[in-house]
Amino acid sequence: MTQPDPQPRSDLALWEAATTAYRKKVDGVAPPPGANQRTEAARARLAVGRGPQPVVDLFVDPICPYTWVAACWLREVGRRRPVDVRHHVMSLHLLNAGGVLEKRYAAMVGPSRVATAVLQRHGGDAMRDWHAEFGHRIFDRWRYPSPREYRAATREALVAAGLPPGLADAARSDAYDDTLRQGTDEAILPVGLDVGTPVIHLDGVAFFGPILNSVPLGDAALRLFDGVRLLAASPDFFELKRTRTSPPDVWYSRGGAHEGALP
Repeated sequence: MTQPDPQPRSDLALWEAATTAYRKKVDGVAPPPGANQRTEAARARLAVGRGPQPVVDLFVDPICPYTWVAACWLREVGRRRPVDVRHHVMSLHLLNAGGVLEKRYAAMVGPSRVATAVLQRHGGDAMRDWHAEFGHRIFDRWRYPSPREYRAATREALVAAGLPPGLADAARSDAYDDTLRQGTDEAILPVGLDVGTPVIHLDGVAFFGPILNSVPLGDAALRLFDGVRLLAASPDFFELKRTRTSPPDVWYSRGGAHEGALP
């Protein structure tokens, strides 16, 4: 006589079919077969033990205001606590390839190409510095910058960061697109299909977000970081979400909230 299963198992084939149908409805294109399994495998490869000093891999598309806010938040955290923030590049253009927003982001791929060129030639610290200079020029307030503004901010940020101005030519070239695609895949594969920017990998756990409407300052930045890190440590946590009802407040002081107050 067959004994009943004490813990009934989920119908994985049904789950795959349901999630595929949902993504096709939302994105207009179905994910490739086995996407869930590849995401699980990527998460297993990424997982690391949590150490005493937090490690954050921040994946940036420079045109995204929410990525800018998240980068400034991590800068605030780093001013008050040791945290290893590593900067990488991803692309909203590549992320939306084949989707309804593809044409929109195709016109704004230049800054991510330049950021990739900086990262490949000069390293993550240089890319962080370039992104900071670019962001202070583009994100003085929330708006839709023109292509001319993107081009000007890209070149001015290179000069301000002490980088070769000629790297701005990468904006009009596909020479770095393979590297940019690799960075995008590295960012999103362990997150899954429900993804945009920013993406962070915190202590080996990948998330889309946090999406912040302004930069938390001082102790508020630390409290949020501790909360996000706490959630990342829970293998069963996946999502909290609510509708944004106002544009992001992207302004952030160059010196941070506590310039001169810290050692």
